[in-house]
Amino acid sequence: MIQRATSLFAIWTVLGTAWAFILPEHWLWVGDGSVAPFGQPLISVLLGVIMLGMGLTLSVEDFRRVLAMPRAVAAGVVLQFTIMPLAGVTLAAVFGLETGLAVGLILVACCPGGTASNVVTYLARANVALSVCMTMASTLVAIVLTPLLTGWLAGYYIEIDRWNLFREMIVIVLLPVVAGIALNSVLPKAALRVSEFSPLISVAGVVVIVAGIIAKSRDLIIENAGILLAAVISLHLLGFALGYGVTRLLRFAPPEARTISIEVGMQNSGLGASMASTKAFAAQFANPMQAAFAPVPAAISAVCHVVIGSLLASVWGRAADAPHPQTTAA
Repeated sequence: MIQRATSLFAIWTVLGTAWAFILPEHWLWVGDGSVAPFGQPLISVLLGVIMLGMGLTLSVEDFRRVLAMPRAVAAGVVLQFTIMPLAGVTLAAVFGLETGLAVGLILVACCPGGTASNVVTYLARANVALSVCMTMASTLVAIVLTPLLTGWLAGYYIEIDRWNLFREMIVIVLLPVVAGIALNSVLPKAALRVSEFSPLISVAGVVVIVAGIIAKSRDLIIENAGILLAAVISLHLLGFALGYGVTRLLRFAPPEARTISIEVGMQNSGLGASMASTKAFAAQFANPMQAAFAPVPAAISAVCHVVIGSLLASVWGRAADAPHPQTTAA
């Protein structure tokens, strides 16, 4: 039942977004500071919980699996941090996005792959083991690359404090993931029980984060809906399309190509939204209105990539002749 509920993450995201858009007052508590666990912003805490859940599902064996498929993992990670960031900065210019929206789009484009990609990969009958390894590898690499790439590509619009982004990545990504891996090593049975629920908790966390940002930014979204949707949808379509096309040119088999396409096309939008929502990030903008724009592309991204990914999974899942592959010879 939990697996079934988790597999419906696209529906939960769309429903949560619609709810927040129609009745924003129901979700304003997420980002207004009224709820601050441990004295920290709720969005950052939720993302930390999501990353902890990811860590609980990882073990030393997962790192060995990365070494067993180095070419596929390396290709996927390289494409993740080239296709999406370059697409993000190009689309921001092509669509003439305002400063806040442009920086937000570039930030989410520089984020690692999202954990929901593992579910989509399973539904697409692609390579689940490769998907898990790629998510893990891109998340760890992102601790350094996300601040560097965002600072470089978004520097045209505002001066990005890369050290602040790096510190945020350490606190809300690295530490929770390491803590989860440590708990899995020390208390494997307890971690196994918790990990049965962690994917659903992750889905719920992302839905709450996105709904909170949608509720807070509803008027801004209405004002910029057309151009913003076009830019975000284009970003993810390019990620999925180029992720698949390039890997096929590199002579990867269809299951691996589908996996890398999904990993490249689906971003960790919750991470982008969390970082763009911090006071330190907002302080980089001279105009408070532009700072309010920054988290919006990530919130829209969360809806777009799960919908596109789910549609692709449906098409690929029906077309696949083989059962769900779990390993690769890459």
